[in-house]
Amino acid sequence: MTETETLFAPASGFGRAAVSVIRVSGPAAGQVLVALGGPLPPPRRMSLRTLRDPADGTELDRALVAWFPGPDTYSGEDMVELHLHGGAAVRMGVLTALARMPGCRAAGPGAFTRRAVLNGRMDFVEAEAVADLIDAETEGQRRQALRQLDGALSRQVAAWRAEAIDCLAAAEAALDFSDEGDVDDACLDAALFGRAVALREDIATALHDGRRGERLREGFFVVLAGAPNAGKSTLLNALSRRDVAIISDVPGTTRDAIEVRLDLGGLPVFLVDTAGLRDTAEPVEAEGILRSRARIGAADLVLALVPPDGAMPDLGAAEVRTLTVHTKADLFAGSLQDTSPGVLAVSARTGAGLEALLDAIQSEAEAGLGTGDALVTRARHRAALESCIAHLDRLLAGQGALPELAAEDLRLAVRSLGEVGGHVGVEDVMDRLFSGFCIGK
Repeated sequence: MTETETLFAPASGFGRAAVSVIRVSGPAAGQVLVALGGPLPPPRRMSLRTLRDPADGTELDRALVAWFPGPDTYSGEDMVELHLHGGAAVRMGVLTALARMPGCRAAGPGAFTRRAVLNGRMDFVEAEAVADLIDAETEGQRRQALRQLDGALSRQVAAWRAEAIDCLAAAEAALDFSDEGDVDDACLDAALFGRAVALREDIATALHDGRRGERLREGFFVVLAGAPNAGKSTLLNALSRRDVAIISDVPGTTRDAIEVRLDLGGLPVFLVDTAGLRDTAEPVEAEGILRSRARIGAADLVLALVPPDGAMPDLGAAEVRTLTVHTKADLFAGSLQDTSPGVLAVSARTGAGLEALLDAIQSEAEAGLGTGDALVTRARHRAALESCIAHLDRLLAGQGALPELAAEDLRLAVRSLGEVGGHVGVEDVMDRLFSGFCIGK
């Protein structure tokens, strides 16, 4: 790598805490620790040191410090961790002293992980997994991020890329050494195209997953839809166990979508309350209904709420998975027992049927998101793999065409696979990737 500045940044959250961690990484990390706290401690062991400002010797803190010589570190270079007392004044005093040291600068978002990628400690997919692990809020998201950090996608893409490179090598051998006795046109025969077909189908199978990985990162959206006063807001409050939506007998109270996040079985589920569906001339309510229909069309699951009068909501032409839910079941006798299979009845007032509804939503979310075992977890991965398939399709469609064109299609397929792990197009992808990281990682 070419970056020679030594970076520093808080690696723990801001605010009052028992311990605050500052990370230092770069060629001068060891010198920084010596300047602050005296001789280097044994590697990878916590040592108690008095930290002093090199400028005037002022005592900054009594802290635990750790020295990690590179390249076997997170960033692939020399690193230091300072475990300070967690007061804001202590942290700021140490950061100010670090900022005055020659060759040191405050790290930007994702700077340490960026250097880990540059130094070959991880590829792009694993770096993205670090960000996903930090952002994980549910068990499913945590499992998915750890699986990617362990190299699940990286290993598979490496195998696909190796196979594509083998095919490319065979094709180029047929072009470059066609006059040699031990290389003939068989390199571009049916066997090579058969390998390309197998590679193409293998990648296509991985992509045919309903976008479970991307959806697990973003969440499973459940829209509550129904006529005015069908009980949408009341049900939202009951399922979330808090008052998040205004409840009123006046039709049209809800004008805009209200989202509530739930953790169901380790999966991120968003419940969305929407404006009641009806014909209206009131412009603000009409806009709310338009937004409701847009949310219905984009939903992973729609709860079609049916009030005691039996009025089914008009969902329009939206083609989404739907569960029919009879609301206010306490108002009509026998409703909890008399509903048809696949139709639920609930009472937000008594709580009857709510657990069954949550179980049904969780089952739908598990079917739609999986449990964190998806191979493709970001739109960037999918776009690169789809590009690879497009090049392989062009190769297969042009069987019998010029060998030079076949080799070029294979070369582009290899390039597309390389984009997943960061083997090509490095700078553009890195800028997009690390802009979303937190500082200190």
